[in-house]
Amino acid sequence: MKLRTLERELERLCTVAGPEVRLEQYHTPPSVAARLLFHAALRGDITDEKVCDLGCGAGILACGAALLGAAQVRGIDIDPRSIDVARANAKTAGVEVEFLVAGIADETAFEGYTCDTVVMNPPFGAQRRHADRPFIDRALGIGGVVYGIFNSGSLPFVRAYIGDRGFIEEAVSGRFPLPRMFAFHTRDRVEIEVEILCIRKR
Repeated sequence: MKLRTLERELERLCTVAGPEVRLEQYHTPPSVAARLLFHAALRGDITDEKVCDLGCGAGILACGAALLGAAQVRGIDIDPRSIDVARANAKTAGVEVEFLVAGIADETAFEGYTCDTVVMNPPFGAQRRHADRPFIDRALGIGGVVYGIFNSGSLPFVRAYIGDRGFIEEAVSGRFPLPRMFAFHTRDRVEIEVEILCIRKR
């Protein structure tokens, strides 16, 4: 599947209505999701692999991984409403994805679970400082390689935080278009500079 074809498929998927500020429920734009997944696929980390989408929201990364031929895909999110939308999106995309309602700190949900690749768009920490740290920890605990979307300039922090648990194999710059979603937003649309980091576990 070509990059533009994947992006068009992801554009068909629905977003979560009434997103919650405290959870930083920003929908991953199809252009960013497609770029992350296509890049990971080119590196051999999606097709025929076991993939987990942490904090999956509406399931755009999970559905995209399945469209690219992942052997097995699981999406996990703490919000039941998001999981309902994600399941509907999987039907729209014509793919099979296992979706689970669970928090990132829920040890029972992750007990004995491992995967080849983790994809994620974790909270940037705008509402709760260091909200991305539990996602990094969980991702490195279950996966062999992690592809995550982070605020631009996060690379030094992520590198220091993961320490000897892994290494940043690649960083790809991008732009995250963000429409007006919450009352405190003052503009109809902004674009945030982001980095897609590939973290390989040692």
